[in-house]
Amino acid sequence: MKLIIGLGNPGKEYQDTPHNAGFMALDQFSSSHNCASWSDKFKGLISKDNLEGKGFILLKPQTFMNLSGDSVQACLSFYKIEHADILVVSDDLDLNFGKLRFRKKGGHGGHNGLRDIILKTGSDGFNRLRIGIGRPQGKQSVTSHVLSKVGSDQQIDLENSLGRAVTHIKEFILGLPIEIQNEQILSEK
Repeated sequence: MKLIIGLGNPGKEYQDTPHNAGFMALDQFSSSHNCASWSDKFKGLISKDNLEGKGFILLKPQTFMNLSGDSVQACLSFYKIEHADILVVSDDLDLNFGKLRFRKKGGHGGHNGLRDIILKTGSDGFNRLRIGIGRPQGKQSVTSHVLSKVGSDQQIDLENSLGRAVTHIKEFILGLPIEIQNEQILSEK
């Protein structure tokens, strides 16, 4: 069983913001693969299904980004999923908008959702797929940047990156190597 976690913040005011890239990727994967309906469980929304005979769970924590570990830990405790079978999909300020990065394990890189998951699960040995949202331009604060709606000039790049993320989520579920072309694949460090 694989667990794919999309990070974001619940609520309509956070929809379509760069910080919700993880939620968007899971929503797009769920829609494109006709996954089971979302249900409220483990302080999050889950969808349990299978793809080509491989079981998986999609989880969108509803605890707000900085407390994502509460939902993840509850799900892990119930299903007894190994850390190597977890993929966390999140935004990344340090990647140019629309770029992707895959890493098999590592630190939180300043991301509070990843920081809380590491803290609450006691491990950094899970896979990460990061979707670049770039740094704020000019005098815009980081908070304003990550919580503002995605601009129309960035919408195509976002849609393309989410489509590629869906492909990589499928590869992860099927146990295929994740190969990100012309972007960044970082092996274990």
